[in-house]
Amino acid sequence: MRLNWGCGPRPAPGWINSDILPGPGVDLACDIRDGLPLADGSCDYIVSIHALQDLPFGDLDRAVSELSRVLAPGGVLRLGLPDLDRAIAAYLRGDAAYFHVPDRDSRTVGGKLCVQATWYGSVKTPFTFDFAREILSRNGFRSVLRCTYRVTASVHPEITSLDDRERESLFVEATR
Repeated sequence: MRLNWGCGPRPAPGWINSDILPGPGVDLACDIRDGLPLADGSCDYIVSIHALQDLPFGDLDRAVSELSRVLAPGGVLRLGLPDLDRAIAAYLRGDAAYFHVPDRDSRTVGGKLCVQATWYGSVKTPFTFDFAREILSRNGFRSVLRCTYRVTASVHPEITSLDDRERESLFVEATR
């Protein structure tokens, strides 16, 4: 069984799609902080693309621990997160073109960094690789690896099929 947690309005066919909001194709409409209605160890792998950052820092451990609970021993979690390290590097280079923020919203590189890092207020917790590794490690994951877009370190080649936002994303895989 494979879980697409935080699928938003674009659930993926062939996956168990979970989101906080109900909608067409969403199999599990629930808040992960209240628990997922799945048995312990029931998922072979889990993918979450640009969802974890929408939780406040104080809720990260609860959410990541719940993902660990439903993942089978040896199972893999793949996260796609906004990459704060890349955004900071672009800011330091003065590279305004890196940011997906139009000039009407901010003309300065610093303003573009701030708007993109918080994505107009929806991002509650920005991520760097070392911060993602820290959160995952303290919640039962081991072998936390930084991966690239559409490239996996796992035995599940289809785990990358939901990857998107290549330019601004940090991809991480962690084994339970």
